[in-house]
Amino acid sequence: MLREQNESGFHHLYDNYSGALYGVILRIVQSKEYTEEIIQDVFVKIWNSIHQYDSAKGRFYTWMINIARNTAIDYLKSKSFQNQLKNQPLPDFVYENAELTTSNNADFIGFNKVLESLESDKQELIDLAYYQGYTQSEISEKLNMPLGTVKTKMRNALMKLKDLLKDYQ
Repeated sequence: MLREQNESGFHHLYDNYSGALYGVILRIVQSKEYTEEIIQDVFVKIWNSIHQYDSAKGRFYTWMINIARNTAIDYLKSKSFQNQLKNQPLPDFVYENAELTTSNNADFIGFNKVLESLESDKQELIDLAYYQGYTQSEISEKLNMPLGTVKTKMRNALMKLKDLLKDYQ
């Protein structure tokens, strides 16, 4: 149904995954306004590249989250976004943390709870890399840690996370 790109397939896709993808994007860009803009781009990308999904490489949900994450990070790094931040008055670009919390619907698989079960250093690495868009080199600089150590700790964190997520598959 999705690969044939019929309209009911798109509605099913949006109805079942928009909340979770919205939560992922919101956590990265930390702005409801930008998240709403990005979520549209994400669903267009998913729809236009549905034929590229390969179930042998991973779950459909994971594939979509990667598209959402990468789109959000690309948006943050874009020149137009950086210029928008520079040109806004301060009150429009400082957000209250209460505004940014995602609803329980956006985290319907309980991913935040799974993340909280990791050690704090592993949580920090995953947050920096996957939600804030840092590269491993940038993480190394930020945490004042050798790059090889960052790579090893990131690998260990992802292996632990994968192990914790086995119950959700």
